[in-house]
Amino acid sequence: MKLKVVVVTVLLVAALSYYIYTPLPDAIQEPWKLMVVDAGFRTAMNLATLKHQLGLDHYITSVRHTLEGFDSTVTALQGSESTAGVVPGVKVSDITFARIPVRVYEPPAGGEGHLRRGLMYLHGGGWAFGSGKVGIYDKMSRMISDELNTVVVSVEYRLFPEVHFPEPFLDCVAAAKHFLSAEVLAKYAIDPERVAVSGDSAGGNLAAAVAQEISTDDSMSVKFSVQALIYPALQALDFNTPSYVQNHNMAILSRQVMVQFWLQYLGADISVEPQLIANNHSAMQQLALTSELRSRLDWTTLLTQKFKKSYTPVVVERDSHGLLKKVPGFLDVRSSPLLAGPEVLAKCPRAYILTCEYDVLRDDGLMYARRLQDAGVSVASDYYEDGFHGCLSFTSWPMDFDVGKRALRGFVNWLQNNL
Repeated sequence: MKLKVVVVTVLLVAALSYYIYTPLPDAIQEPWKLMVVDAGFRTAMNLATLKHQLGLDHYITSVRHTLEGFDSTVTALQGSESTAGVVPGVKVSDITFARIPVRVYEPPAGGEGHLRRGLMYLHGGGWAFGSGKVGIYDKMSRMISDELNTVVVSVEYRLFPEVHFPEPFLDCVAAAKHFLSAEVLAKYAIDPERVAVSGDSAGGNLAAAVAQEISTDDSMSVKFSVQALIYPALQALDFNTPSYVQNHNMAILSRQVMVQFWLQYLGADISVEPQLIANNHSAMQQLALTSELRSRLDWTTLLTQKFKKSYTPVVVERDSHGLLKKVPGFLDVRSSPLLAGPEVLAKCPRAYILTCEYDVLRDDGLMYARRLQDAGVSVASDYYEDGFHGCLSFTSWPMDFDVGKRALRGFVNWLQNNL
């Protein structure tokens, strides 16, 4: 009997290890911790998909509930309010800006009569998950508000499946215009020359798009002075850039998952995912995709050899599905800021762009940095050779990574010196 128990235990442990194990690059620190996090995400997605297929719940809703439960558990494990990220003195208010829900963080001191910084932050989550009110986003906003004497506005833009593009973008633009109004800036004692827009991942996409929109809007008397983009998603026409190919099965965010996020955001049929992975949607026959547009995301000229490595472009001659006509969002600069013309980029505020080596979105950020610089915009780039997508979200026990802590500190330090 004891032997049977031992055998069963060994088999269960082996099966669990096999499920959790994901090959990771040698540069990743604490790989087993990252494997556990990734396995947790995969489990949540798989269970949610099963419930969706059984007609019990939409899989996005199921994953949201799982993530909310995880965050509550982590907060309980962390114990005291100090370790949970609550900063004494920071005033937190849940209100609306132009009917868009936002959370406003006001620093404990007014700066002894001086005007304060302002920061609008847009959370990540594939345009489907996340909230600025919980987890690392809430902690980071409190910390920035306190350390940098900054009024932080975290926008609760609408998500898939409730809405598709361009609604999340429009929510963020509406909130931004309200935030930048003279009345609101005066109310919160914010210096109109020291207001930033920032975001990570899908939020980085929205931040870049909002920065472009505000920069080219002549009706806006106050505009963002800086933009800070953290591993942003900036284009959906080439899913075979070196970083997409190199990291196609990387933990946390694989190419397949990123493509699915894009399809959901743009309101497209998920069944065409293989067509996007093969770059069929950006075939040479597509007349709408002019040579000028192609040059704006041509990684063979926009990336340095360090990142191009030995990869070659994936170019398809013909697309039998006509995806660009069916889904015009692929070519819309509001969804893909990397496609903006140089005349638009030249008006954008100076930028901070954070990228990670082990991230499918690495090259999106690197190409955007290059295009902004070519347009005459000052760009500061932070590149983490041991970084992975989402690392900034893993800075607190029990899922804390050194690279995440370094990335967060680098981001905050840049704001301290440049905003």
